[in-house]
Parts: sequence; structure tokens; C-alpha cells
Amino acid sequence: MNKVPLTIKGAEKLRAELEELKSVVRPRIIASISTARAHGDLKENAEYHAAKEQQSFTEGRISEIEGKLSNAQIIDVTKVDANGKVVFGATVEIEDIESERKVTYQIVGEDEANIKEGRISIGSPIARALIGKEVEDVVTVKAPGGNVEYEIISIEYV
Repeated sequence: MNKVPLTIKGAEKLRAELEELKSVVRPRIIASISTARAHGDLKENAEYHAAKEQQSFTEGRISEIEGKLSNAQIIDVTKVDANGKVVFGATVEIEDIESERKVTYQIVGEDEANIKEGRISIGSPIARALIGKEVEDVVTVKAPGGNVEYEIISIEYV
């Protein structure tokens, strides 16, 4: 399987979620199942079925996170020698040349992407256009509404 790029913060967040699921959520579900079993007939026991469904979801999520972490290529952008170019993990401020609107994005793995938090996936059209470029370069992004040109204002490696 291919290695999936992940920032250090993204990996830490996944590890924290995994720890929470294993040490807090899983035991709570087991206790709920135990309590529901004590109520008797399992066929018509809604509490039991809800707890089993929650257990199934939680175990699936645990497996998913473990799989992601085992296939992750964790990249520390502060140690990458980027020579002033946009690379995975970099935080880039860009300006829409037409509207003069500035936005800042960090280029992250697909699992970490969250546009509301300013993190875009390495596979997004904007990130693909920015990779390898330098400050003051102008990039053209093919957007649904047509091509948009951005100028790179700054690049940070944090």
C-alpha cells in the first residue's frame, strides 16, 4: 500500500483520538453492553442493540486510524530543506490577483484537510498548483468558475 503523507500535528491528533477510543470509549461501551444484558431478553432490548452498534462503529474507527497510522509517512516540515519552495506541510499566503483577497493555507494530507481551519489537501487543485513554486510566483488554478490566478505572498515552514 502507498504511504500517505501526514504532518506531525495530524499524526498526533490521530494518536490522541486512538488513545481516547481505546482507553475511554471502548470500556464505556463494554460497561453499557454489560448493563443492557442484565436487563434480560436481548431480542427486544434497545439499549443492548444501541450499545452493540456503537461498539461496531468504535471498533471500525479504531481499525481505520490504526491503518492510517501504519501507512503514514510523517513529515516534519521544519526539517525539510525546501529552498524557499512550497512543499507538503508548508503554510502559504496567497492573494487572488483579480479580487486582491488574501488567504492562508497549510498543505496537509487528505485526512487532515479542513478548509475552515485553513488546511487544504495535497491533492486539491490549489495545492497541486502551489507545490514547487516560490514567493512572488503566480499560479493558475482551474476552479469550477474558471481559471483563478494567485500570487504567492509568503511561505512558512512551521
